[in-house]
Amino acid sequence: MSKWLEHSVQVEVDTPIDLVWSLWSDLEQMPRWMKWIESVNILADDPDLSRWQLASGSFKFTWLSRIVKLETNQIIQWESVDGLPNRGAVRFYDRHGSSIVKLTIAYAIPGILGPLMDNLFLGQIVESTIQADLDRFKIYASQVQLKS
Repeated sequence: MSKWLEHSVQVEVDTPIDLVWSLWSDLEQMPRWMKWIESVNILADDPDLSRWQLASGSFKFTWLSRIVKLETNQIIQWESVDGLPNRGAVRFYDRHGSSIVKLTIAYAIPGILGPLMDNLFLGQIVESTIQADLDRFKIYASQVQLKS
């Protein structure tokens, strides 16, 4: 039996919600700001499905993900349907000229390893990594906005 571990981080971006949404909703662009995501490919026959590859050092994981909820300028929610078990959501909050992006991810760790790994190091690594990803997104969105 697996234990699900969940982490949430957020960042305020000095960019309007429409631009923030357009950047996040183009899933194939995520490797630009998400350190461990090597690639995202939308499946041609079903735009709600995407193939993800995560790489860190000698570790590589892939999974097929399905968008389960999509509301423009509000939320993108997903769950894996094959491969690395994970699920989560990116929520967007309009601050009239700026935006808050809140990322929540959950992933399954087998059996007794879950609490042990979360308490020891994995949870801290994951949380600091996704916070750094959001910080990179903030910079990326500002650069895109300046070019517009």
